[in-house]
Amino acid sequence: YVLSRKEDSFEFFKMKVRSRAPLRLGICGGGTDVSPYCDEHGGLVLNATIDKYAYCTLDTDADDVKFEATDLQISEAYSVSDFPNSSKQLKLHHAVYLYMIEKYNNGKLIPLKMTTSCDAPIGSGLGSSSTLVVAMIKAFDHLFKAALDDYGIAREAFFVERVICGLNGGCQDQYAAAFGGFNLLDCRCGGNVIVNPLRISKEVLLELESSIVLYFTGVSRESAKIIDEQKKNVVDSNKEALAALDNLKKETRIMKDALLLGNFDCIVDSINRSWESKKKSASVISNEVINHAMNVAFNAGAKAGKVSGAGGGGFMLFIVQNEIRDRVLRELKALGGLTTTCHFTKSGVTSWEVRKGSKNEELYARNFAKFC
Repeated sequence: YVLSRKEDSFEFFKMKVRSRAPLRLGICGGGTDVSPYCDEHGGLVLNATIDKYAYCTLDTDADDVKFEATDLQISEAYSVSDFPNSSKQLKLHHAVYLYMIEKYNNGKLIPLKMTTSCDAPIGSGLGSSSTLVVAMIKAFDHLFKAALDDYGIAREAFFVERVICGLNGGCQDQYAAAFGGFNLLDCRCGGNVIVNPLRISKEVLLELESSIVLYFTGVSRESAKIIDEQKKNVVDSNKEALAALDNLKKETRIMKDALLLGNFDCIVDSINRSWESKKKSASVISNEVINHAMNVAFNAGAKAGKVSGAGGGGFMLFIVQNEIRDRVLRELKALGGLTTTCHFTKSGVTSWEVRKGSKNEELYARNFAKFC
């Protein structure tokens, strides 16, 4: 593959780059990373990435610009000479393309095909939309040799999603996807975050992993409404909502210590307390579907439960003793939603080039396979 620099822009010849970024589970503190609370009081969030991913592929062997979200079955194609200022459906794809071209290719548009997919739908409560933006930013970073570090990728993703596209939300998802692993995120004004990786023992991670049940209630259609209400409560100095967010920060510190020390009784209690505080930060965080799933899981033996994202739907996280985990999975599955388990991941967003071998390489591979 050839990459040449000419007049502060790049020229590409049949280059394919692929990236992936991990989705995350919100363990504690979600909501405190949303402005204006984090701007005025400082947010504190603890999350962990899991083995579900958002993917992006950039293929410069193209005649025009094409965006395709294979999981959504949506595609858009444009001419480089007549590229629009906005997109009807794939707004994030369009925004990332224009932003990265403007900043790292001197504004010179290039023909390419951008293909994306995600292991969880937008609104799942696993940070899928932000994770997808991180994956796209990383792919362009690789393509343009921008050499952004994890902080740089997270900041660029936050800017595209929250500022350029004007989408409501916090700042934890971008940093979780960029860094990976278990992290305590100190969220500050303007989406600036200090990432503190947690060195949790292998035994604690394995026990926690074997105790988790995830239940997907359906895509949340309340998240924007929830975030708007949380913002309004902070602006209006709603005492109950502010106290709830303060308690979430307090529980995040407790959860951090419990994980580092391997105190599972404390982990269970902290999750349950944080869920009660979370519900007080906005009126529509919980609903009948979520409450019913909680009752079913606890009656089947779950010890703790919460919603992973903003609320109103998406994935619910339950802590269950491993010996009865299958029972809880069966009871929740009977409700009609998706049940699953997960594994934690240590690495964050990554990218690589996809090679297309020559005919000699293909012949060698076939002969080697026959020999084996």
